[in-house]
Amino acid sequence: MEKVTVYTKYNCVQCKMTKKFLSAQGIPFKEINIEEEVAYVETLKADGFRQTPVVAIEGMPKFSGFRPDVLKKISA
Repeated sequence: MEKVTVYTKYNCVQCKMTKKFLSAQGIPFKEINIEEEVAYVETLKADGFRQTPVVAIEGMPKFSGFRPDVLKKISA
């Protein structure tokens, strides 16, 4: 099972960069497009997020944006 979930939107450059980085590192992830699954929008907003991607990693706080510094920690 994936330990990483990436919440994305269409035409989101940082989303594409995040997914590309994870794939390049061989890290499996689940993608949830919030434009297709709108139920997640309210949850993310309630958590204080206003932009995509939002990345949820098991055992770590969620974060938004393309953060290779954080993503590298899970590939180690």
